[in-house]
Amino acid sequence: MTKHNSFETLAVHAGEDPDQFAGSVSVPIFNASVFAFTDADEAAAIHNFEKPGWFYGRLGNPTQDALERAVCQLEGGESALAFASGMAAVTGAILTAVRSGDHIVAPAAHYSTTGSFLEFLESDFGVAVTYIDQTDPENYRAAIRPETKLLYIETPSNPTLKITDLEAVAAIARENGLTTICDNTFATPFNQMPLKHGIDVVLHSATKYLGGHSDLTAGMIVGDKDFVEKARLKTTKLFGGNIAPQTAWLVLRGIRTLALRMERHNSNAQRVADFLAEHPRVKGVNYPGLASHPNHDVVRRQMRGFGGMISFDVGTIDAGKALLNNVKLCTLATSLGGVETIIQHSASMTHAGLPREERLKAGITDGLIRLSVGIESAEDLIGDLDRALQNT
Repeated sequence: MTKHNSFETLAVHAGEDPDQFAGSVSVPIFNASVFAFTDADEAAAIHNFEKPGWFYGRLGNPTQDALERAVCQLEGGESALAFASGMAAVTGAILTAVRSGDHIVAPAAHYSTTGSFLEFLESDFGVAVTYIDQTDPENYRAAIRPETKLLYIETPSNPTLKITDLEAVAAIARENGLTTICDNTFATPFNQMPLKHGIDVVLHSATKYLGGHSDLTAGMIVGDKDFVEKARLKTTKLFGGNIAPQTAWLVLRGIRTLALRMERHNSNAQRVADFLAEHPRVKGVNYPGLASHPNHDVVRRQMRGFGGMISFDVGTIDAGKALLNNVKLCTLATSLGGVETIIQHSASMTHAGLPREERLKAGITDGLIRLSVGIESAEDLIGDLDRALQNT
């Protein structure tokens, strides 16, 4: 693929190598955990990573390799690594960047399980974490200590859709010799390419938009070859969070329609956000595509599209639950990024374990609803939400 290909073309062809697979247009699924060698010298060279090849499923296979090439190309990176889940990618990336005694600066608003992992690192492994308001890059600078090793970013954030200025944080990191990792799950490479803005490592829960059909769990990291190979030989080799070949193939299949799906996610979400912003039962709407978004100027600089994720406030926990009980088309579930619209009440579901004061400090109000807007008819979605809101 040449650098002149559009994203739409690249998504269809990324990672393919028909010559490698006897002309197969679809990458085959290699259901092999062990690969044989032709002789002892080849065995030694491949086993010691002196020659390309495969020898054991935990460290890769041709299907996984094709997926890694594809996501690497989509993000504009040097190398990529696939994992069994998004959290395996999160933990794999962070553990590659830090060790006991180090310090991480992280956003106060973030995916709840990422927060649980950071707390685990603090309590059990002596990795200190400072949480900051990620909407002002200078907060990252102010939190840096002599032992700081990592500036962690999630933009747009889950579930508050807060935005971080990637170029500004990347510049601060370079000035201080620090690593930056950005969770790009909500945006996808269709809407945002953090590496192009100076970020060192990008990660995804491929369970979400990359797979796109709510039928798999997977994760990805993309960065420079040294970082990625360190992750491969440390976190996947030692912790075993490797992706199955069947799952790698499913993610590859999902990527082929990523551009088409994201166009519809983007357009539907904008229409739904505009509707919610004017609804009398809605107290507030968080969506990067709204001119009212506090960081809309940054969004327009670093994002191609505004994504399929919205959060909005209906005021109280009871109102949030009532809304969930009255929708008919929207699916009440806890994931996101599928072709179907998924709705959840954050305070009583994903963030129920947080003390209320901490939850409110992160912007997760009692009535906050997270909406993953699917690719159904926007008119049908708006009608469903309107009817449900009338009964809250």
